[in-house]
Amino acid sequence: MDPSRYSQMIKAEAKRLGFLSCGISRADFLEEEAPRLERWLRSGMHGEMTYMENHFDKRLDPRKLVPGARSVVSVLLNYFPENQQPDGTYKVSKYAYGKDYHHVIKGKLRELHHFIESEIGEVGGRAFVDSAPVLDKAWAARSGLGWIGKNSNLLTRQVGSFYFIGELILDLDLAPDAPVTDHCGSCTACLDACPTQAIVAPYVVDGSKCISYFTIELKNEIPAGFRGEWDDWIFGCDICQDVCPWNRFAKPHQEPDFDPHPDLLTMERKDWEEITEAVFGRIFQKSAVKRTKFAGLNRNIRFLNGDT
Repeated sequence: MDPSRYSQMIKAEAKRLGFLSCGISRADFLEEEAPRLERWLRSGMHGEMTYMENHFDKRLDPRKLVPGARSVVSVLLNYFPENQQPDGTYKVSKYAYGKDYHHVIKGKLRELHHFIESEIGEVGGRAFVDSAPVLDKAWAARSGLGWIGKNSNLLTRQVGSFYFIGELILDLDLAPDAPVTDHCGSCTACLDACPTQAIVAPYVVDGSKCISYFTIELKNEIPAGFRGEWDDWIFGCDICQDVCPWNRFAKPHQEPDFDPHPDLLTMERKDWEEITEAVFGRIFQKSAVKRTKFAGLNRNIRFLNGDT
């Protein structure tokens, strides 16, 4: 069977597993991304995310992660919810409504890898989901799944940007896909809407100014200068995606694991302000919100209320 047939077979199985789309690129050095990543790190835009400084070479060359790697299979999994939190309450990013995506996508990727081996024979490779030195968006863009927009998210004309990205890096020759063109045009909606001016230029996000960084990654106290600019976000932020015109095409996901805990959609401000550790554990037992821990969530709520 030739690489094109392999590629078609893999994409068909990815669709059967529930992935939104699947694209393929050659496992080469990311030549264009290398200077961008170096400039970003030297500018300190990663803030306290010091792990971004590690494994620089591995982030740019998948062959250093998977010996003998030949192809990168990128997949998208929709998480756009049918129902959202009510207006006027504290906000959680939509990606964290349901079960932690790392576990959901990795399970599906392992199924896809198992299918490949059952059809082709032994194929070496690893599954990656936002928890290893892999530039997910760069590989997805190379694979033709979308373009990287001015807010640094992967965008598609069909469904916008509310989806997760995962990869299988394989030692298997596959037919690569061609990248798509940029369709941001003259739009600056994301730059104009960001309350902390974290999008410092088109396609450049200063992570150390991002609300998601403050509410999740930052372990120390939040700088007082950003008080009043959070728009009630206590875990993550969706502003630059919510205002993106391409997200008017977002459609509700069909993944039961991403359905929110019913209590999440009924919680009002006072419920958040009085939340106990037991309630936190019950609602977010399997959610990515656990990353910030109960103490971190309380810190974020107190900051919004001017208590810290």
